[in-house]
Amino acid sequence: MKSPFQTDHTPQVGVPLGLEEGLRVIACGNASPMTFTGTQTYLLGEAEVAVIDPGPDDPAHLMAIEKALEGQTLSHIIVTHSHVDHSPLAAVLSAKTGAPVYGFGPANAARSNLMSQLAIDGNLGGAEGIDPNFTPDILVADADEIKGAEWSLSAVHTPGHLSNHLCFAWEGNDTLFSGDHVMGWASTLVSPPDGDLTAFMASLKTLQSRPEHTYYAGHGAPLLEAHNMLDYLLAHRLGREDQIMARLQSAPHTVAELTADMYADINPLLHGAASRNVLAHLIDLFERELVVPEGKFNAGARFRRV
Repeated sequence: MKSPFQTDHTPQVGVPLGLEEGLRVIACGNASPMTFTGTQTYLLGEAEVAVIDPGPDDPAHLMAIEKALEGQTLSHIIVTHSHVDHSPLAAVLSAKTGAPVYGFGPANAARSNLMSQLAIDGNLGGAEGIDPNFTPDILVADADEIKGAEWSLSAVHTPGHLSNHLCFAWEGNDTLFSGDHVMGWASTLVSPPDGDLTAFMASLKTLQSRPEHTYYAGHGAPLLEAHNMLDYLLAHRLGREDQIMARLQSAPHTVAELTADMYADINPLLHGAASRNVLAHLIDLFERELVVPEGKFNAGARFRRV
């Protein structure tokens, strides 16, 4: 399947861009190999405004948001997930404006039993970019509604990238704020124990069953045919699974060996993230009793097919 990724995105940092009536986006100046052109902070509404994913604790980005909100009331601060490029500025904005922070809970709020056990016993590493201080004022669960004067959002719990990841459907629009679960520029990092590939795949299927076809992601340009991307991401992950199983057919391998072989053609700066995705696949395959480690389960173990 041909890749649908679009990497032509050149936002003007700190300058609000109108996307449609009642919706603007501000790009943060935190571009990197993992954040693409920077975190996309969305401003929803015109009188009572919700800020979705305020971003990192960056004074310049805070000033850009405050300038964009002049003459308006910030009523809601909504966070898709607690990574440091999405959530830390929430507490700062809340302290300055009194607007409450909405989110699912801390990063491990919905961690599976297996991931919880492996986090203790498996020497998995991980925790890249977790915001340990994220504490929402108002907890949001799947299907909860958040309403402003001019808009209404419905929460969709989409664990996988993080266990506390939420997407938000803009009711009355063919639109979903997809955070980092689905993006137009690249596939999503799934880094155990806070990232969970089993949950990630299930969440993709949840979104497939929903009607929204326009996604506003945490990084990159809008996805206008988002269901095509959902199909691609599912097929892509299943393809990676097939690659792993084929390599384990001949001999047991470590995460590092599999990563070096499978990702030889990508930017070396992304090999660390790629190895986390490989580990996520191996945990998923282990949970399904298709692979086992030689000895105790840990990130450095050698894995073989059952």
